[in-house]
Amino acid sequence: MIRVLLADDQSLVRAGFRALLTAQPDIEVAGEAADGEEAVRLVGELRPDVVLMDIRMPRLDGLAATRRITGDGELDGVKVVMLTTFELDEYVFEAIRAGASGFLVKDTEPEELLRAVRAVVDGDALLSPGVTRRLIAEFAARSKEPATAESLGGLTEREREVMALVGIGLSNGEIARRLVVSPLTAKTHVSRTMVKLGARDRAQLVVLAYESGLVRPGWLG
Repeated sequence: MIRVLLADDQSLVRAGFRALLTAQPDIEVAGEAADGEEAVRLVGELRPDVVLMDIRMPRLDGLAATRRITGDGELDGVKVVMLTTFELDEYVFEAIRAGASGFLVKDTEPEELLRAVRAVVDGDALLSPGVTRRLIAEFAARSKEPATAESLGGLTEREREVMALVGIGLSNGEIARRLVVSPLTAKTHVSRTMVKLGARDRAQLVVLAYESGLVRPGWLG
């Protein structure tokens, strides 16, 4: 079972998500939080697989709560998906850098929400290719001068190539077609790259690709 924690200050929003999620045979709602402080506490107690985290909440906002969760080494297995009203919420960029595995707009289709929960548990991130590319464009616009690529010294040439393709927003299937390999091979390369770099998921890999200078602004073909 995939265990999900709902963190949103609006009870009706939580009720809607709960009804959708609990209707699935492979998903259960482990708990609910009405603010960021409660969310952090419940994550520590319940150890859910996924947290659906609203960005704007009282006491402690979703961004600060995400930093606490992703910064706790004992909670490495917990994935945070941010919930936002707008696709380009001003905090989404920082949420990804804080360790969130992706984000969804609150009015997303039910099927997309369910797919996202399952995908993030499998190690995927950023969820929608279109949103991924907009997020990357935002990252490119805000990114500082890239650091040296010394941190990538442990990667093979193929792993660097795969990381660059992840960095410009390609899915495993698109990477497989670009490199003329099987989707499973592409996924394996992505997984090995994340392990070597200590990246939580693909979202972190995108950030590292830009911060290392492996991918640069303007490479969004």
